[in-house]
Amino acid sequence: MSPQELAEACAAALWNDDSASQRLGMVLDRIAPGTAVLTMTVTDQMTNGHGTAHGGYIFTLADSAFAFACNTVDQRSVGQQAAITYIAPAFKGDRLTAAGREVSRKGRSGVYDVTVTNQKGEVIAEFRGHSRTVKGTLLGA
Repeated sequence: MSPQELAEACAAALWNDDSASQRLGMVLDRIAPGTAVLTMTVTDQMTNGHGTAHGGYIFTLADSAFAFACNTVDQRSVGQQAAITYIAPAFKGDRLTAAGREVSRKGRSGVYDVTVTNQKGEVIAEFRGHSRTVKGTLLGA
């Protein structure tokens, strides 16, 4: 299996059990070794008292992109630590894109950056996640 085929198989297995991402209307747009792109439209239920997208939903989108990016080699990886910096507000109806990429993967630890943008290409948030591999595989082989 090529690295791309492995990444696609791992993403399919992870997606099958990811009810949080699915129920929030996220779409897995692209997967490749060490990278993932997910999109989500901000709904009325995702807005806060300021009339902007609640930061928790933006974080969740970025965290999902991080999860898919760090699980492309069939070794279960989980988030060990993550931080987000909000750059600009998002609003109801905005289509957000979270593009995650591997910065480093050594031993059991990985570092991943995710940039969240809106449909105009404006940066909404920057996220950095640290992953840790755990026992098991996604494909069960």
